[in-house]
Amino acid sequence: MAFQCVSRTHVGLKRRVNEDSLMVRTERGLWAVADGMGGHEAGDVASGKIAQALQLLPIVYDVDELIDAATSALLRINHELIQLARGDGLPRTIGSTVVGLAIAGAETRCFWAGDSRAYRLRGGRLVQLSRDHSLVQELVNAGMLQPDEAQDHPQSNVVTRAVGVSEHLKVEVASGDAQSGDLFLLASDGLTRVVPDHELAEEMSSGTLDTIADRLVELVLQRGAPDNVSLILVRQT
Repeated sequence: MAFQCVSRTHVGLKRRVNEDSLMVRTERGLWAVADGMGGHEAGDVASGKIAQALQLLPIVYDVDELIDAATSALLRINHELIQLARGDGLPRTIGSTVVGLAIAGAETRCFWAGDSRAYRLRGGRLVQLSRDHSLVQELVNAGMLQPDEAQDHPQSNVVTRAVGVSEHLKVEVASGDAQSGDLFLLASDGLTRVVPDHELAEEMSSGTLDTIADRLVELVLQRGAPDNVSLILVRQT
């Protein structure tokens, strides 16, 4: 199977540094977005280490072997970031969320830690493949918060899992299938907090990948772009 891919990243209108990093290996069927955690020191270092580690994964042809290698790399980076944060003796966190997608044949694997998201558009229907590791998602899961209340919740930016935050990182993996014409989106929360799912579906339903990517970034900028915004679009052909 072949893929078309475009990616975009923008610092936004409020932040000085872009702490997001992208990893694109279309020839391997592997892509990832890492979002350095805002307010933490060296978030760009954390996301950069994640992207580099995934970029350098050894060549394997089985999708589950690839995910095992990616997970092992993230666990290693998790340890490195914790040690780096402790290096000067000051209490701090150097962390990043991550979401990745691997496709081999008709099989897909989505892997993530945090609230960066993966979506699939098929037949005009947008499905979120990942599930946020966040405080508000836990409240929704417990029935204490309605899904439509989550977006504007005052603690909507609190993540419960990320690389570099805890000694015991658990990377979540979801399996699925891929069909010709599927369009996948990986995105940092700088996009998904500003553009709701129904608008994502509408924008992704027409145009070239470059046009879609540019429209999504422009929407975020029009709405103030309070955070870095990064996305990867992958179409199966």
